[in-house]
Amino acid sequence: MRFSLLCYFFLFGFISFGQETDLLRQRLENTDASVGLEVRGRTIQNFGELFKFYSSRDFQFIWSKEARIGELAYEGRYELEQAQFDGLQPSDYHWDLINTLIENYESNKKIGEKSDWTDLVDLELLLSDGLIQLAKHLHVGKVDPSELQWGWEIIQTKESFDPIAFLNQIDQSQRVRSNIFQYYPEFRIYLRGREILRNLSELSKVDSLDWSALSVNKSIKVGDSHSLIPEIRERLQFWGYVVGNDLTERIYDSLLMKSVQAYQSFHGMTSDGIIGKSTLASLSQSPKDMMDKVAVNLERLRWLDGKKNGSKAILVNIADYKLVLLEKEDTIFQSKVIVGKSYHQSPVFEAKMSYLVFSPYWNIPESIVRNEIIPSVRKNPNYLTQKNMEVLTYNREVVDPSTIDWKKRSIPYLVRQKPGPQNSLGLVKFMFPNKHSVYIHDTPAKSLFGREERALSHGCIRLEKPRELAQLLLQDQKEWDDQKIWDAMNSHEEQTVNLKEKIPVYLIYLTFWADATGKPNYRPDIYGRDGEVLTLLRN
Repeated sequence: MRFSLLCYFFLFGFISFGQETDLLRQRLENTDASVGLEVRGRTIQNFGELFKFYSSRDFQFIWSKEARIGELAYEGRYELEQAQFDGLQPSDYHWDLINTLIENYESNKKIGEKSDWTDLVDLELLLSDGLIQLAKHLHVGKVDPSELQWGWEIIQTKESFDPIAFLNQIDQSQRVRSNIFQYYPEFRIYLRGREILRNLSELSKVDSLDWSALSVNKSIKVGDSHSLIPEIRERLQFWGYVVGNDLTERIYDSLLMKSVQAYQSFHGMTSDGIIGKSTLASLSQSPKDMMDKVAVNLERLRWLDGKKNGSKAILVNIADYKLVLLEKEDTIFQSKVIVGKSYHQSPVFEAKMSYLVFSPYWNIPESIVRNEIIPSVRKNPNYLTQKNMEVLTYNREVVDPSTIDWKKRSIPYLVRQKPGPQNSLGLVKFMFPNKHSVYIHDTPAKSLFGREERALSHGCIRLEKPRELAQLLLQDQKEWDDQKIWDAMNSHEEQTVNLKEKIPVYLIYLTFWADATGKPNYRPDIYGRDGEVLTLLRN
């Protein structure tokens, strides 16, 4: 009798295992690869990789054994759900179907019934496919940046993702989290951003405010009484700012002003405490709006390669109007910048800075000559002299401007501005050759750096502190001390200085990041680029 029972249980187990693997084998082998595989109406994105993986292991399961779902499957489900804090949609990775299958399994288990073998095969395929897809998207992003209207020309050099090795690592280690984590972007800023998104998600669950747009005809200053002040107090309190005990108070007092200033600072505004158009537009954004903004920028971070940074790198965040010089991930210098206008947008790209030019000429682009210089000369024949400009042939021979017919729309000459304090490039330019002809340079118009919105150039990056940046870039060349740099900037004679080592330059576009303290920083979408990324991210 004992022998018979042993045989029965052995045979039952063997048949169960065989049925399980046979069903998986049949599902995969009977699928036309050109058509693809659907599970419960959901397309399996990585059919080819799954077929290779399961074929190599004789179609043995990872997520369940002998009709029992293992702990690894629960961990996999959890990690797919956590994708929401990466700004991704868990349903893109079959989380909803996986959750239903596991809940059905648990319900059957409670009443002593076994799950259908088809359910376990479905779970196997959905979990494996979902985790592969999530790892891919964490590794390089869900959206292909090359398909964006305005482009994102920062090349990824990350190692290619191996789905089969990924699943094998999960199976061998019996861990999902550690194997997913290795595909996160290698930036501390990314993990901090995830926590911000998690916090926003929690806030959205308790949000009962009306986030209708706020507007005023006249800015509100401290001491003013205004009907919007109670609503402003309410919204600032929601975001964690101290606004006083009486939320109905209509007087704009000094305590509220301090909170407004702090809010303005973290949203890239002039922290003057004056409640105007920009402040109210920002305060009109709900937690859901903020979650979308964070999601878009986490995706942008996934497009970047943390391993690219050497000892130094220059990072210009166009949306923040700021340049930073990084050593590893630590900021050793920062400066305000002016970026391209909305119709002359500064591009997102990377290049290598190789040299500086002190007291530069400005070789004026043909489009500016045609659209700005020629009309100005027509109105004022002395315009070129007043602006310290000269006209040259293509052989670089100076031409008397009075001999030129300025009534024509274009002229067969070059125009350049001579070195000096009036030069539009200022006293130094920083060169990183690229197809966009974009570079970083000084400017004589220093007052513009006092503006909150600084999208004012033709696309190049104007720098508030060029002398300080030149000092840092040339500090390993002892002959170029501060005095020599200053003399070269004011010599009125163009001089080129090569850097000993080329420095990576990245022009990026981030409208959100979390700083070293974990505080969220939000910036206006000055070029209107967030919407396109969000749409692609949600599709």
